[in-house]
Amino acid sequence: MKSICALFLFIFNLLPLEKNAPISRLDLKKYSGTWYSLYSIPTIFDKGSRETTTKYSLNKEGYFDVLTTYKKPHDEQTYSRNSKMFPSDTGSNGELKAQFIWPIKVDYWIIELADDYNYVVVGHPDRKFLFIMSRNKNMPKKQYEEIIARCKAKGYDVSKLTSQHHDKLG
Repeated sequence: MKSICALFLFIFNLLPLEKNAPISRLDLKKYSGTWYSLYSIPTIFDKGSRETTTKYSLNKEGYFDVLTTYKKPHDEQTYSRNSKMFPSDTGSNGELKAQFIWPIKVDYWIIELADDYNYVVVGHPDRKFLFIMSRNKNMPKKQYEEIIARCKAKGYDVSKLTSQHHDKLG
């Protein structure tokens, strides 16, 4: 019996304490606009980039045209790429799909969003990537630390987060 209890506790400690899931309500118009990527567990498209800014423009077809600008390491030139972001079938929750290369779509989950749409945390169902973005180039240190704690509780390896080198934490 002790072995079973020990095994149960061991497995329970491996599981995230909070559910990794998209938010239930998303106003696409409020989400539109410019976001500064402050910290990330990057995708293959984002590795090594810095000072990344993403502009989401909701088009008349109901999905986002996305313009991402960034700098490469040791290079002051600004680069850009276009992509698309598709909302869920209902269009009202944080479960979106990103399309960098047609026809491939990647899960893009908004797992946390400030009530005033001042910051957002974007994740993935398999916890492959994570983005902490803000409407500003910086974020208060305490707020960042609280976000990190919640992401860790959801099972994200926050030790892999890299800075996008905008302004430092406030």
